Amino acid sequence: MATDTGGDADKASGGLPQLDFDTWPSQIIWTAVGLLLLYQLMVHYALPRISGILEERADAVADDLDRAEEFERKARESAEAYDAALAEARANAKAIADETRAEIQKQVDEAMAKADAEISARTAESEKRIGEIRAEADASVRTVARETAQALVGKLMPEAADGAIDAAVDSRV
Repeated sequence: MATDTGGDADKASGGLPQLDFDTWPSQIIWTAVGLLLLYQLMVHYALPRISGILEERADAVADDLDRAEEFERKARESAEAYDAALAEARANAKAIADETRAEIQKQVDEAMAKADAEISARTAESEKRIGEIRAEADASVRTVARETAQALVGKLMPEAADGAIDAAVDSRV
C-alpha cells in the first residue's frame, strides 16, 4: 500500500514544479541570483581570460606579420645582394676571359714572331746554300768550260796560251 500513497502524492502536487505558480517567485529570485553569479563569474574570470587570449593571439598575429615583413625585406636585400654579386662575378669572369685572351694572343704573337724569325733564318740559310751551290756550279761550269775550251783549242790550235783561254772563258761565263 505504500505505493498507493506515493501515487496520490504525485497527483496532489499538480505535475512539474517549474509550472507551479506558487513557486515562481522563489524560482525567479534564484534564477536572478544564478544569473548575477554567472554574470560576475563571466565578468571577473572568464571574459578577462578570453579577452587576454584574444589579445595575445592578435599580438602574436601582429608579431608574425612584422616578422614576415622583416623576412620579406631580408629576402629582397638578399636577392639584391645576390644580383649584385652575380653581376660582379660576371664582370670578373669577363675580365678574366679578356685577360686570358690577351695573354693567349700575346703567346700566339710571340710564337708567330719566333716562327717568322726561324723561317727567315732558314730562308737566309737556304739562300746562302743556294748561293754556295751556284758559286760551286759556276766554278764547275768555269772549270768544265776551261777544260773543254783548252781541249778544243788544244786540238785546233796547240800554240794558244792558257791565259788567253781563261780570259775568254771568264768573259763569256
